[in-house]
Amino acid sequence: MVRPNLLAKPATLIIPKVTLRKGVQIKEMFGPVQAAVAKAVADCVEEGLFGKSDLESLVIMASIYLDPSAADYNKIYRYNYGATKLALSRAMEKFPDQKTLLYEKDRAAHAVMGFKVQRLWDPPYLQVALDLVDMHKVHSVLAELPQNDHLIIEAGTPLIKRFGLSIIPEIRKVRPNAFIIADMKILDTGNLEARMAADASADAVVISGLAPLPTLEKAIAEAKKTGIYSVIDMLNVPEPLKVIKALKVKPDIVELHRAIDAESSEHAWGDIPALKKAAGGKLLVATAGGIRVDGVKKALASGADIIVVGRAITASKDVHTAADLFLEQMNKEEIDQFRVMTDF
Repeated sequence: MVRPNLLAKPATLIIPKVTLRKGVQIKEMFGPVQAAVAKAVADCVEEGLFGKSDLESLVIMASIYLDPSAADYNKIYRYNYGATKLALSRAMEKFPDQKTLLYEKDRAAHAVMGFKVQRLWDPPYLQVALDLVDMHKVHSVLAELPQNDHLIIEAGTPLIKRFGLSIIPEIRKVRPNAFIIADMKILDTGNLEARMAADASADAVVISGLAPLPTLEKAIAEAKKTGIYSVIDMLNVPEPLKVIKALKVKPDIVELHRAIDAESSEHAWGDIPALKKAAGGKLLVATAGGIRVDGVKKALASGADIIVVGRAITASKDVHTAADLFLEQMNKEEIDQFRVMTDF
């Protein structure tokens, strides 16, 4: 109400987001909150925000959060007045448009959660493979790695064999914003093991390209179901392109992997553009196996989106600097490095 017995038009319903447990909260809701919302609605009418709309046919539902610690009527009024006017103008302008929504969806940390769930939408990325079996070393490496939007953490196969999938939440305790890959190299029971990785809070699960096609497809389908990425590791697969073409459902990432025991041999990543074309154009390709700093640009030039590095970083005496050297080769700025953090 604008004042007692004078209702706002359009008709407005205030819905508290929190239970009003104390008398003082009820007074705040019926006092400054209600006054602010009603005045904002009336001012929007005066300013022509609703155009030629029939005010009698409109109903506004204002969902209001009132902090239990709020006490200053002046601040409560001013905050809710401004917030209501902004919300109404955005509603009438059909904000946000698709372009704004797609631009912002992967950038913002949730105000309540305090962290953001990473997605791989801005390659290239550096993937640090934790092929370790010592928990102290794991924590040491995690602590030293730089905080960077383009850094992925891989729970390596030896690490998972040693500690199980419980290592994923342990990593997340130290790096809550990280994109974490569970390198399980699944060979059988694809759907079950992919679900296990998702339940452990992994962002991606690795399936061996040597697995039967039904296993690959079940694991990929389960990953899609649970909202995580599927990765096919092509270690020892003679024709990766043939595998991708044969799959009815395509993975999110293909890893062209040269085994640690074969690192002295020449890199042979094959035709990466052909792989992407066979997967429908949205495939990310990772290159792994003994990559050094001076080989990063060559891998990127061949079409790689993710550079997988293990011992060159994790076995370094200066993990932070070693990782930075690889990141510098990618020449990729942080997502929000030059962004002015204001409202829209």
